[in-house]
Amino acid sequence: MASQSRTKSPTIRDVAAEAGVSHQTVSRVINKSPNVKVALRQKVQTAIDRLGYVPNIAARRMGGNRSYLILAINDRARTIDNWGVGRGNDWVDQMLFGGMMECEKNGFRMIFDLVETENPAAEKQLSAALSSLRPDGVILTPPHSENQHLADLLIANGTPFARIGSSNKNDGINIVMDDRAAAHAATQSLLDLGHRKVAFIAGSPDYLASSSRLAGYRSAMAQASSSIHADWEQPGDFSFASGAEAADRLFHSESRPTAILASNDEMAFAVLHQAAKFGISVPEELSVISFDDTPGVRFSVPPLTAIRQPIAAMARRAASELIDRKIDIQKGIQITLPFELITRSTTGSAPQ
Repeated sequence: MASQSRTKSPTIRDVAAEAGVSHQTVSRVINKSPNVKVALRQKVQTAIDRLGYVPNIAARRMGGNRSYLILAINDRARTIDNWGVGRGNDWVDQMLFGGMMECEKNGFRMIFDLVETENPAAEKQLSAALSSLRPDGVILTPPHSENQHLADLLIANGTPFARIGSSNKNDGINIVMDDRAAAHAATQSLLDLGHRKVAFIAGSPDYLASSSRLAGYRSAMAQASSSIHADWEQPGDFSFASGAEAADRLFHSESRPTAILASNDEMAFAVLHQAAKFGISVPEELSVISFDDTPGVRFSVPPLTAIRQPIAAMARRAASELIDRKIDIQKGIQITLPFELITRSTTGSAPQ
């Protein structure tokens, strides 16, 4: 059988020859050394682009003290549950999109791992990942971002870390959206439409955002001097099932609301399903607003009005800060990214 020829991948020495520089200079450009002139850096980058050269991470790791890997961890049980029943997870998709694109732009790779939320399993699993991967940084997503034991473990290990969706922490890089202000804005938009019977479906109490969003809802209602009926604050856990159960209770309430603010898109989808089941028209009889604004809201019937949480932007900023390595993680910083209220077809004037 005739052998098939394979095109040889370009090497660092090929790039050096193409650019007319030493391979050490190419290495400094790849590793973003500050001691390279701009013109020389552009010359090497042009050669890299022309040849289609992809740096070998293993070789780069041998040449310095960096792994060129960023590790992002997410809630194991909740993620597997969503994947297992075919629901997927738009929040995870957006987080991966932002983090992976930023890593790719900087010659890094992002690795995604699932970790239990309860200690000591969470600490054990994170320790194993740190030992095997030796990442340059770790992105903690909710509810791991609220677990100080994990933060302390990373500090002890000397691993920089960023939290997404965490606030008022004295260590790490905390990248947040102001959930309280967002819930206040969403509730106020319903009040401005004439609604006074506004209900709220909370998220899981394991997440700091859940209590922050509830506080924002309450503050807007208080400012408008609108009393909150006992039935209007409903528990949830971010799942479709919990949203459906909450909607059922609200629709059977003696003071049925004319508007509902749900703490995530999935629970808002459930509200729309239950409204159709009860023959309640949206937005003529019921207005609905959700949180997150994941891609599915555009395909709901009607399309959902939503608070757009900058998930991809938060992950992108987390990866960028970890790659730059310019922050003392033991002191901690907070970076707040803006939210948006996107008005679509599930909100309208209160029924007369």
